[in-house]
Amino acid sequence: MYTVVVFYMIYLLWLEGVLKMRLDGFGIMVDNMPTMVRFYRDVLGFEIKEEENTSNVFLEKDGTLFLLYRKSDFEKMTEKSFSYAKGVNGHYEIALSVSNYDSVDRVFESVVKLGAQVVMAPTTEPWGQRTCYIADPEGNLIEIGSFAEK
Repeated sequence: MYTVVVFYMIYLLWLEGVLKMRLDGFGIMVDNMPTMVRFYRDVLGFEIKEEENTSNVFLEKDGTLFLLYRKSDFEKMTEKSFSYAKGVNGHYEIALSVSNYDSVDRVFESVVKLGAQVVMAPTTEPWGQRTCYIADPEGNLIEIGSFAEK
């Protein structure tokens, strides 16, 4: 009974707008801010909103806010220490879509020439998606894919 009451109270708060939240963007923690800014701006085409060597850098891609936080500055601000993955890691992925299968291949070739680290070359998966994976300079996974053949 207690559980039902709690869920009902949460539902009422949601109806009143108290718990309504909208995803504005997401952020990643970085060691080398200038390198990461240049990668996301120059290789992947994100629009930069700040100077490239500040504590927090705001970038935007297709209306989604993408934040880069310098690890040391974030720890100082929060007065906490955190552990971070090293090398290419699978903590999360950033998924970018392109118009069709050929675009997956062309974009993959282009970003690799510009310095992206290859994780998985373009492959058509059994579920009908052509996809590939690269990593940014600090090892964060980025998927480039499409479900459209033509």
